[in-house]
Amino acid sequence: MELYLSLFFSFFKIGLFGFGGGYAMLSLIQHEVVEKHEWISMSDFTDIVAISQSTPGPIAFNSATYIGYTATQSVWGSAVCTFAVSLPSLILMVIMTKFFLSFRGNRYVAAAIGGLKTVVVGLIGAGALLLVNEENFIDYKSVLIFLAAFVLTFKFKMDPILMLVLAGAAGYFLYG
Repeated sequence: MELYLSLFFSFFKIGLFGFGGGYAMLSLIQHEVVEKHEWISMSDFTDIVAISQSTPGPIAFNSATYIGYTATQSVWGSAVCTFAVSLPSLILMVIMTKFFLSFRGNRYVAAAIGGLKTVVVGLIGAGALLLVNEENFIDYKSVLIFLAAFVLTFKFKMDPILMLVLAGAAGYFLYG
């Protein structure tokens, strides 16, 4: 029971402070489950992130589900972690929906939202760098695919879905 409570509070905290979506949460998840509590190894964490990316749904929820199962060897662990990571969003959305319309024109609220956008970009970058370890390293082929995707998306406004397909095909041919 103590493990389940610890999992709940850890994933509740991740859900509460994980601004910017799943990729931004990866560094928080890694810190909690690999470094702080040692529920899984870094290698297992990398595998869980890869599996979470290949299954439908948000990566934070998928990761929470897999980590909960891995830590407890039980579906109940999955349920606890998934519920805990989503509960803060539910609570905050109910509160924010109630008050947002009355404060949306406030310049301080607009400035705070602008600051959060900057932090989110940094958290997503930290999440990407977190996945670079001895097993997964960045080579020149990866950098070329990234630069091509960035230029085509940013400068030429290419459709993101088409970009994903093209980047996947490039990866297949370059690494195949």
